[in-house]
Amino acid sequence: MTRAELLANPTLRHAKALGCLAGLAVGDALGDLGRQEEFRKRYGIITNLWAEAKSTDDTEFALLTARTLIDCGGALTPEAVLASWQKRILAQGGVFDRGGQPLHGAVANLQRGILPPLSGRDNVANYDDGAAMRVAPIGIICAGDPQRAAALAHIEAQISHYGDGIWAAQAVAASIAMAMVNASLEEVIAAGLAHIPEDSWLGRAMTRAMRICDQERTIENAWERLHTELWTPSHSASAEAIPQIYALVRLTRGDFRSGLFWACNFGRDADTLGAVVGALSGALHGVNVIPPHWIEAVRRPAGVCLKFAAEEDIVDLAKQLADLMR
Repeated sequence: MTRAELLANPTLRHAKALGCLAGLAVGDALGDLGRQEEFRKRYGIITNLWAEAKSTDDTEFALLTARTLIDCGGALTPEAVLASWQKRILAQGGVFDRGGQPLHGAVANLQRGILPPLSGRDNVANYDDGAAMRVAPIGIICAGDPQRAAALAHIEAQISHYGDGIWAAQAVAASIAMAMVNASLEEVIAAGLAHIPEDSWLGRAMTRAMRICDQERTIENAWERLHTELWTPSHSASAEAIPQIYALVRLTRGDFRSGLFWACNFGRDADTLGAVVGALSGALHGVNVIPPHWIEAVRRPAGVCLKFAAEEDIVDLAKQLADLMR
């Protein structure tokens, strides 16, 4: 559909916004369970959102992005991002449990007076997926406009990331913008790949991942190669996680339950894989593909990483994001 058609249908607009944001939170919580040894020993694989599931930094930083967009009415600027981080991170004691290296590094830089874009450029592990995991709200408000989504994602990501870390965020935001208007899966993937330079670590890794998909054709056949041929020692990089995410979405044809099954049992950075796969498929299909009791389980984050997040309601935030579409 066109962006205008989506704007003219507030029920669908809200359903897709909630599908995207709740899909992210569900995937985050499921993936976090899936990479914990105690749950793997008990269940073997994770297929349900058990009571112990809770948000990680993926959900809580995505809600930071959502709240920033709402505060500035969708007119995102570097100043608006900085003000939001100062209000909701620095003023509340910083980043707590579960925050990734570049998130802690960016906060330390801000505390020293090092401002964007240098807070992200001169930062540890600024090539990881910590910006890509949080930009789904940008894709929501930029439904049907992947170029604008990528531009806003660059503004948002540069506070903590650089290079591959920013291109990863631009790709995810652009893909979600296309998923919001029911683009074909091929168009959704192409929109993301269009914002990744081919001659970059992320670009070369994405080429390898898409080649694996071409050669293996099914997720079952591609599973091991997606692990072994993209693995980065010590710390998951965008060049590992983002190509894996796109391969999982492609090989499961954007199906919510199938995509989360494979993403959340993937190991390593399964919470981020689950979060982005859930956001993409939730944006494609809307909230009806998510069991209602799963949404209730994640609608109020735990605040394990960002204190403010424990006071937010994902259902309400999704509605406000949907209303920001213009």
